[in-house]
Amino acid sequence: MSGGSQPGDTMAERSDDPTWKHWLLLNANRWVITAGLMAFVFLGLVLASEFSPVALRQLMVEKEPVHFLFQALVTALITGVTLVVTINQLVLSQELGALDDQRERLSGSMEFREDTEDAIDSPISPPEPAAFLQSIVSASSDRAVDLREATAEGHDDDLHERIEDFVNNLTDHADTVCDALDDAQFGTYEVLKSALDYNYSWKIFRARRIKNAHADDLTDEAREAYDELLETLEYFGLAREHFKTLYFQWELINLSRAMMYVAVPALVVTASMLLFFDVDTATGTLLGVDQLVWITALAVTIAVAPFLLLISFILRIATVAKRTLAIGPFILRESSRSQDDDSA
Repeated sequence: MSGGSQPGDTMAERSDDPTWKHWLLLNANRWVITAGLMAFVFLGLVLASEFSPVALRQLMVEKEPVHFLFQALVTALITGVTLVVTINQLVLSQELGALDDQRERLSGSMEFREDTEDAIDSPISPPEPAAFLQSIVSASSDRAVDLREATAEGHDDDLHERIEDFVNNLTDHADTVCDALDDAQFGTYEVLKSALDYNYSWKIFRARRIKNAHADDLTDEAREAYDELLETLEYFGLAREHFKTLYFQWELINLSRAMMYVAVPALVVTASMLLFFDVDTATGTLLGVDQLVWITALAVTIAVAPFLLLISFILRIATVAKRTLAIGPFILRESSRSQDDDSA
């Protein structure tokens, strides 16, 4: 389309967020984000103590704020572990059911796989999610080439130009996505990232506009090629949504396990601060800061680590969910597209 309204090929290019924010929300390792948040909390507490009009040691003598803080943190940690168990139950409950329910799920999965195999002209589709998506993307590229060949002769120059531009964009993008899926392993974000980069919704929209604008010029062969391309893109959309759901379940299970791993040392540190810590044992300064501040800031940072880990995982899950709310040719983000522009 003209006017720069065509969205970028990758999700990062289609986003209005700056590169650093996109990396933070989606691409960065979740443990790295958690470590960054922990560093922010630790340094923030140390700096806050330096700007506080009252020294922490004086407050400890008069009001014992640290004692009350760690009491609350113990309660929060135990509640957090309970929440983790609840999340696991919700995720696993979708995998449990009577035999009839499991048979229906299996039947639906096999039926979808067979329909996809018919659409991409493959005797059997790959079992791995990355390879399965790759086969559909590759098939959509082949169908686009078939459409170009079906409209190569006997059509007006405007249709030729629009088909050529559409097919070139789709095939180039499909090659890039297929290359990204080559070494992707399900359970990592790379599979979902590559699938999200393939903006099938926009491709469906462009194909439909071309057909609508040149309906009278298309031969039966061209219409058949168009229908096969559209069908392949639709199956990609369904497959992407299915694997997105599986990825969410996978990530929630990983989050639950990670929080349990982190919660135990956090609980030990928090309980130790209540049971064994004595203000008088923390004497002197380090880098000009009271050692009591360093110890307290470090203990609080470890205590809130499970919460920070939860934030890092939910940031990605929520961002992906927001950017993939619609299925099919719907674009929820702001677009500069003009309805009167038929150059798509």
